[in-house]
Amino acid sequence: MTRVAHRTFARAVLALVFLPASLLSAQTVSGRWLLDFDSDGSIQLTLRQRENGHGNWSSSDDYRLEDFKGLARPQGSAEAPAVFEMVRDAGTIHFEGQLNSTGGSGRFTFTGNPAFSAELQKRGSGKPNRDELFSLAVHDVSLALIDELDKLGYHRVPYEDLLSMRIHGAGPNFIRSLKALGYTGLSTDDLVSMRIHGADPDFIEELKGLGYSDLSADDLVSMRIHGATPEFAKAMKDLGYGRLDPDQLVTMRIHGVTPEFARDVKALGFHNLTPDDLVSMRIHGVSVEFAKKVKARDPQVTVDDIVSMRIHGQS
Repeated sequence: MTRVAHRTFARAVLALVFLPASLLSAQTVSGRWLLDFDSDGSIQLTLRQRENGHGNWSSSDDYRLEDFKGLARPQGSAEAPAVFEMVRDAGTIHFEGQLNSTGGSGRFTFTGNPAFSAELQKRGSGKPNRDELFSLAVHDVSLALIDELDKLGYHRVPYEDLLSMRIHGAGPNFIRSLKALGYTGLSTDDLVSMRIHGADPDFIEELKGLGYSDLSADDLVSMRIHGATPEFAKAMKDLGYGRLDPDQLVTMRIHGVTPEFARDVKALGFHNLTPDDLVSMRIHGVSVEFAKKVKARDPQVTVDDIVSMRIHGQS
């Protein structure tokens, strides 16, 4: 995912209808809520907003009881009136509705905090409008988070990036764990991309164990996207291909070169094949069965010969 795509995604998550935040009425968002109490003590909360038929907004996430003020789990199946709040730096979400021991539903009203919006602007993070402020509250983008990021070297981070980092878990803990592995100065887009695609510390440590200690964030993300896992790298190494570079591993995965394919081709008597040979065979549809048939007819045939036969439609 490109850096422009990350920005576009963040803005799409924020809101669909943008109104001036300077008006008091523009600081209020209302909609419906649905809540489920889970057996592990967590709370599944879904918020839905639709305004005058012009747009829809929906968010669903897990929360803790302590994330709310005035919320208690009722006993029994009988529904009872409920009033509670979620208080964030960006504003307060006020909930009213009905609850029983399993959950409930009702309506919510969000009132933005103009002081938070002004503080973001003062710190160089931009000035969110009403709907953006609502998303910042839902995902708990706080001044404490901004302070912590600032201490880690991330200054004047745009609020769109702050939101994306919160949504995907690319926060201070993730940054510190990467720093411990030698990854410093990564951009916010790199951090989010790594989280989205699972290029996490465990993945990095496994690769380091195989001798891959100098991979860039782009290398790590590309390997995760295309399934060039530590297991794949090790399997190819065990077949005699040594330490293949990330681009080679990714290219092999893109074109369907598997350890099984490499092993089967080698068993036919095709030795010392390069990664490019294997990729070329897969690109041009040289199957193990086809190679075996041709090899039976001509024991001296080469991989280049077989690939040429496939290119020219020979069987």
